[in-house]
Amino acid sequence: MSKNLGELSGRKGLSGNLFEELGNVASASGTVSIEDVARISGDFLMGKANVYGTVSFYDFLRPENQGKKVYVCNGSACLTAGSQDGLKEKLEKHFDANEIGEMCCLGRCHENAAFSTGGKNYSGAAIEQIESIKKDGSVVADNYRVATRGTAVLTGPFPGIDKFYSGLTGLLKKTPDELLNELKVSGLRGRGGAGFPIAFKLESCKNTAGAQKYIVCNADEGDPGAYSDRYLLEQQPHLVLHGMMIAGYITGANAGVVYIRAEYPEAIAITQKAIDLLYDAGLLGKNIGGTGFDFDFKIIRAQGAYICGEETALLSSIEGQRPEVRVRPPYPTQHGLFNKPTVVNNVETLACIPWIMLNGGAAFAAIGKGKSTGTKLVSLDGFFKTPGIYEVDMGTPLSVVIEELGGGFRTPVKAMHIGGPLGGLVPLSKIPDLSIDFESFGQNGFLLGHASVVCLPADFPIIKYIEHLFHFTAHESCGKCFPCRLGSTRGYELVHKATSSDYKIDRELFTDLLTTMEIGSLCALGGGLPLPIKNSLKYFENELGQYFINQ
Repeated sequence: MSKNLGELSGRKGLSGNLFEELGNVASASGTVSIEDVARISGDFLMGKANVYGTVSFYDFLRPENQGKKVYVCNGSACLTAGSQDGLKEKLEKHFDANEIGEMCCLGRCHENAAFSTGGKNYSGAAIEQIESIKKDGSVVADNYRVATRGTAVLTGPFPGIDKFYSGLTGLLKKTPDELLNELKVSGLRGRGGAGFPIAFKLESCKNTAGAQKYIVCNADEGDPGAYSDRYLLEQQPHLVLHGMMIAGYITGANAGVVYIRAEYPEAIAITQKAIDLLYDAGLLGKNIGGTGFDFDFKIIRAQGAYICGEETALLSSIEGQRPEVRVRPPYPTQHGLFNKPTVVNNVETLACIPWIMLNGGAAFAAIGKGKSTGTKLVSLDGFFKTPGIYEVDMGTPLSVVIEELGGGFRTPVKAMHIGGPLGGLVPLSKIPDLSIDFESFGQNGFLLGHASVVCLPADFPIIKYIEHLFHFTAHESCGKCFPCRLGSTRGYELVHKATSSDYKIDRELFTDLLTTMEIGSLCALGGGLPLPIKNSLKYFENELGQYFINQ
């Protein structure tokens, strides 16, 4: 059925996009009315139930969102910082309770106290200016440190459009195989968490027949604690766009979709401006530079769903379907967006391509450690003395990132959740054993992921954090597979009951639940959640033992 719906949605393609239409309709009131559901279903030849199923899934489309005027960040970094209860109290003096909603991570992890109103994000001390913000929508800029230790692949100064794209026509005169070979030599692996080689995806799509192909940038950076994608889209958008164009040339794709989460309104506006500048400069559209290469961009604004970070759910989202994870095979490179060959990669991965094309794959491969080549952006939260975005060569010791770049912790910390909600929970005792690369984290029972760092202060209960992770997963699950949908809910119920009463969790039952989620879930949301919880049980047994029986 989903393939048929994909074909129906593809009738109008990207120019008359169903998902975009739902977002446009919801922009006025916060939701899509039943009358609008009926009209849109007729326009797109979709069943009303299908359209309503989509509307009811997303945070910013569902009926519960109607009338919301301000949103409080409920991400992990703001939770552990303890800033949000006080923030909400201050907002309640200016908004009615039913006008206040929640968003999951606004990417303001470096200073917390994050909220969104009027289509703009705020954090830190901005709440003290809430009256002027409400009155005239004034912008309060956030500031975080950006620095490089090693090679500046992603953090160097932008030289301007003319100079940056000066070599584009030369690249387009080379064969796709020549450019693909440079990526193979580079060893570039996906920076979104899985570490999958980008050249393999591109080659698979290139070798799949099809008159229409797509390059999709997964900018649905929903990992609480991570704001490296936000940095790239707001401060280095042309790295991403140029990378997508090269990927398009290699695969034979003529359309690029940048799927940006609604929680990043500034990133949407800045990236669109960058695209407009490229069109004005004649660097997009038909027959670019007389090379015969055609390429166009489309930005799709997401509507609040963490699961859309999973590539197949993201494709269903663009098609206007419920963002449920698809069974693979077939893979997106064969049957992707609108059932056409599609490559999906995250922001940071695509942003590395221009440097590789300029300096050569061998130069990129020479940076890093082993199979973890190149550099990695690391996001440090507000518990560091100098929080910010740091680019380091793969293989850089974690201790260097924490002490030299982050300046150490400003208050006592007992653990760091590294790599997003599905990443490992790292106790301070493991810092000397880890370096910023895929193998180091994997060999030690953790996950590098986005390389975001959320700190747990010394007085923050680990059991409370586990409860938060289960609740987050239960809310964000697409619901397609039982292990994730039911397992996350049952896990939350068990932990909540243990923290709110004298109930003790059966350790064997709890272990079985985690194992079922880990091996039975369709994607990394349900399958990855057990990792930080197992880390917690291993390294914080003294703190957690009181909540369990059958020790």
